Amino acid sequence: MGRVAGKVALVTGAASGIGAASSILLIKEGAKVVLCDIDIERGEALASKLGSNALFVPLDVSQEAQWIAAIETLLSHFGKLDILVNNAGVVVIANVENTTEEAWRFVHSVGTDGTFFGSKHGIGAMRRSGGGSIINMSSVSAIGGYPYVFAYSASKGAIRAMTKSVAVHCAQKHYGIRCNSIHPSGIATPMILKRRDIAEAAGHNTEDQLPSELKGLGTPEDVANMVLYLASDESKFVNGAEFVIDNAATIIEGKIPG
Repeated sequence: MGRVAGKVALVTGAASGIGAASSILLIKEGAKVVLCDIDIERGEALASKLGSNALFVPLDVSQEAQWIAAIETLLSHFGKLDILVNNAGVVVIANVENTTEEAWRFVHSVGTDGTFFGSKHGIGAMRRSGGGSIINMSSVSAIGGYPYVFAYSASKGAIRAMTKSVAVHCAQKHYGIRCNSIHPSGIATPMILKRRDIAEAAGHNTEDQLPSELKGLGTPEDVANMVLYLASDESKFVNGAEFVIDNAATIIEGKIPG
């Protein structure tokens, strides 16, 4: 208990999945959390359940003006920002040949633009507080080749690169702000379960190359535990790093189907 006591966090995509699990754990460990999402009903319900240390603020992460307003609301309620979890993301099942312009722009507006706007305005707020930790949710699809989530992979690759750029920028400016990325795979979130159903319906077996002992899914709490570590002072010398959470799936020997 108390690993982030006295800290204030903002978590995007907080109404469900990894964002919800992260918000719950951060509050359990002593933080005050602003939960942000476009799902107002679910977000408000979770914040109400979590009590006075939680505040729900509607936020479409693709809109810079909404980011500015959300951070102003956070500062007016809790006075500072120590932890930013850029978690919001969307996925469209399509390869490079059948990804539409509309799908491409939608995925990037949430994942890429949302992480950019969050980092940009989060840095300003954290500087007033004397530092902080930015945690960007990337994916193993930023590291390996995942052809049926082309736009999503591109967005997560951009987030991976932005993380390192932000980390170096803040280090060189002596802001006391760290920035790291998390790269999950096979986590049982609503988005991933939906993606698996769609992919398998299209005839793509998502587990063909995994041995039987690794065919289960991880939980949002598995990722939330890493969020907590990066949010806490335990990781004060961890900066610009990437953390894969996939139970070794990305390093298993496989082959390209013939």
